[in-house]
Amino acid sequence: MSSNHGLSYSARKALSVHVGESAGNEIANLIQRMAAQIDELKRSKVNVTPVVPGLARDSYDHVSAAVDSESF
Repeated sequence: MSSNHGLSYSARKALSVHVGESAGNEIANLIQRMAAQIDELKRSKVNVTPVVPGLARDSYDHVSAAVDSESF
């Protein structure tokens, strides 16, 4: 994906060929909107202090690292 959240021509063409033009455009547009939402969430992200008693700090750090690296 490019910085403007768009799929390359090749990716859009592959979607069109394999799932049809209408469905391919729908999927590409969905991916574009999702990428924009993820970027917005990253920009507006705030650090949260866990307030649940007994929450292990290393567990919290693991979840935080996964979110930062987008490795779900």
